[in-house]
Amino acid sequence: MADQQRIHPVPDIESPPHASPTAPLVPVGSTKSDHAYPVDVHQPNISHGHGTVPVINRPKPPKRRRSCWCRCLCWTLSILLLLIVIIGIIVGILFLVFRPKLPDYSIDGLEVTQFIPSSNSSLSASLNVNITARNPNRRIGIYYQGGSRITVWYSGTQLVRGAIPKFYQGHRNTTVLVLPMSGEIQNGTDLLASLQQQQQQTGNIPLLLRARQPVRIKLGSLKLPEMKFRVRCRLVVDALSANNPIRISRSSCSFRFRL
Repeated sequence: MADQQRIHPVPDIESPPHASPTAPLVPVGSTKSDHAYPVDVHQPNISHGHGTVPVINRPKPPKRRRSCWCRCLCWTLSILLLLIVIIGIIVGILFLVFRPKLPDYSIDGLEVTQFIPSSNSSLSASLNVNITARNPNRRIGIYYQGGSRITVWYSGTQLVRGAIPKFYQGHRNTTVLVLPMSGEIQNGTDLLASLQQQQQQTGNIPLLLRARQPVRIKLGSLKLPEMKFRVRCRLVVDALSANNPIRISRSSCSFRFRL
């Protein structure tokens, strides 16, 4: 029987010896994971039919915090937009229900009762103006408040002034007002000379009437806050002399209101 040859491994003297690791490759208390975050081995386990599987809790990425100023701006813009929409709806409903129309004004007559120069070169003037005010609305009334002011001008010089009395103008109403007005012009001599020259050259005298009237609008049973009517009427008359009939050849009025 042949002798059995035994071969014993001989260490490779050319290869360097293997160095034992001095530090763990993963943190203590964690296990290796293919993800970027370490896995905590102390987390609770889930049991099922094939064994126990550890639950891996991954840290959540940090949340982006919105700026407080940005949130306040968004809320403010949203509230403003909502208010604009609500006001637009209310105005639209009121317009459809009441169908508002602008009042109309006209100058129908002018009577000079006094136009006499005084001894101190001033001029005293008094006249009556007939104004027709029309309210064409079916469901809107107008309260003419106190504190009005109406003036008549010639070439930048105020001749007379007066006021419109307080009254209520109902639906689809036409009111004729006879307004007494008076004034005193300091440089009356120059004014009379300018009026005479204007009449000789053109045969007429242009005048401007301005009115500022506080009013309150009544929508059904609701009274709106006070606003101001402003009326400007341009008229052309043939003369300005006391106790003589005055003919108005042209007259046009414009109207606007302010809150």
